Amino acid sequence: MNALHQYLFDTYRAAQLGEPMPPAPGTRDVAVLRAVRDRRRFERVAAGRPARGGLRTALRRWWHPRAT
Repeated sequence: MNALHQYLFDTYRAAQLGEPMPPAPGTRDVAVLRAVRDRRRFERVAAGRPARGGLRTALRRWWHPRAT
């Protein structure tokens, strides 16, 4: 059973019981990703690191390791 099947079952059950319909699958995906991004930025600022550029810095370190 995939997410669409589960959604259809939940919708049918909600209609039979007079409950509010559940949100469609994928409705809140963008909001969840934004919340995760904001939380990571907050944690970086709270730790005293720059709020932006963490991914770019990590990739630069991975692609161009320092010769020791």
